[in-house]
Amino acid sequence: MTVAIRVLLVDDQELVRTGIQLVLRREPDITVVGEAGDGGQALKVLAEVETDVVVMDVRMPGMDGLEATARICAENGPKVLVLTTFDLDDYVFGALKAGASGFLLKDVGPQAFVEAIKLVHRGESVLAPSATRLLISHFVSHRPRRCADVALQRAELLSRREREVLAMIAAGLSNAEIAARMFVSDGTVRTHVSHILAKLELRDRVQAVIFAYENGLIEPT
Repeated sequence: MTVAIRVLLVDDQELVRTGIQLVLRREPDITVVGEAGDGGQALKVLAEVETDVVVMDVRMPGMDGLEATARICAENGPKVLVLTTFDLDDYVFGALKAGASGFLLKDVGPQAFVEAIKLVHRGESVLAPSATRLLISHFVSHRPRRCADVALQRAELLSRREREVLAMIAAGLSNAEIAARMFVSDGTVRTHVSHILAKLELRDRVQAVIFAYENGLIEPT
């Protein structure tokens, strides 16, 4: 029997939370375990309710989504999927640096939103196309000349195969797409990804992408 993905909705607009509830209620393998109107309330709910994925807005009164995301991820809490109206640079970078596993805009379709929750729960990353463009353009214009010493020490632990996988992760490929290109199983790719995260001391795939671009391990294109 499949265990349902437990989701916490965090948005200061009750109408938005209600709309998301209606979408997720149709999914037998997803259940909404709680709601919160700001980041502070979200932290209180998380202390009481087992949660797998937090759907987090950015702009909220009180504690905003970026601070709440940073606190959740710092405590190795559930995965965070940011869902917002805004795709400004500061929000994209702020959310991802805080530890969010995904960044979507609220104009995303219902099915794509549901799939994003499932991907984040599986440990994959999800970025809206506009957010991806912002991310790549940022690193193209701020490309480092060399890898930082600490980052270099970690990167040297990667095997040639793991570096190939990291490059494909940075290109936005899913595990299934990487498996198809490498002619290996999804399980083998998951093992490579797990080893990469462990060696680089990172939380998830999004953090791996940021690490790779920030330290010049991957050439932005």
